[in-house]
Amino acid sequence: MMKRYAIYILLLLFSLQVGIAQAQDNVSKQVVKVLAIGNSFSEDALENYLHDLAAAADREIIIGNLYIGGAPLDLHVRNVSADKAVYSYRKVWKDGRKTTQESTSISTALADEDWDFVSLQQASPLSGQYTVIMESLPELMDYVKGKVPAHTQLVYHQTWAYQTDSQHDGFINYEKSQSQMYAAIASATKQISNQGGFAFVVPCGTAIQNARSSSIGDHFTRDGYHLELNYGRFTAACTWYEKLFKLDVRKNTYRPEGVTEMQEQIAKSAAHAAVKKPFKTSKIKK
Repeated sequence: MMKRYAIYILLLLFSLQVGIAQAQDNVSKQVVKVLAIGNSFSEDALENYLHDLAAAADREIIIGNLYIGGAPLDLHVRNVSADKAVYSYRKVWKDGRKTTQESTSISTALADEDWDFVSLQQASPLSGQYTVIMESLPELMDYVKGKVPAHTQLVYHQTWAYQTDSQHDGFINYEKSQSQMYAAIASATKQISNQGGFAFVVPCGTAIQNARSSSIGDHFTRDGYHLELNYGRFTAACTWYEKLFKLDVRKNTYRPEGVTEMQEQIAKSAAHAAVKKPFKTSKIKK
């Protein structure tokens, strides 16, 4: 009798363990859905490599990007006020398929999925100007929160400073100094993070600045401000991956074609360090 009872208990414990394992697997398989209201900088960071990183970790993700080149926050506010259908709505589906729907409004995209995260960001020339950001950001935040379910979280995308020799007109806002621009971006995003309303800041700007301290140097853009197409974009994607999934990207096995093993290590190390210290640079010793 005791032997039969012991076997019963063992079977019960085994079934419970199986149930827990299945539940954990179901949690890991839940689709993460993120929408960016952005511009070419969200294109650089989100549309490339992030899905592949998620897939390599057996995670599923849907990515949306509402794109207008160079769009600042005040333009997004004007567009929602008139519900203008003026965005290129790029979408990466959970199977990796990519689609584009032109002439889309923010309201339409917000209603398209049950988004877990909605990302906001400032246009790069103004990304370090806190007072300018705050002229429009609260209104856009309120609009988005009024259009999404209660569980949807807002996140803020911290963009990167320009290359030292950048010819972008907006570089004059920071006396054409990369270090000054990065310091302003870090300061502005830290203040935004501290004020509440955002679940977290995605520190792509710090990740890129970290990576510039590596053997690659100041070669993370293709034109002085948009990210280099391979290891540059990959660094930003790695940063998003860590923040969304709370997983150490250094343990992720994915490496894009066109990215060397050394570049992969630099990108992942720079992103990981940025997530640990989002408003302060870290030296990358590679």
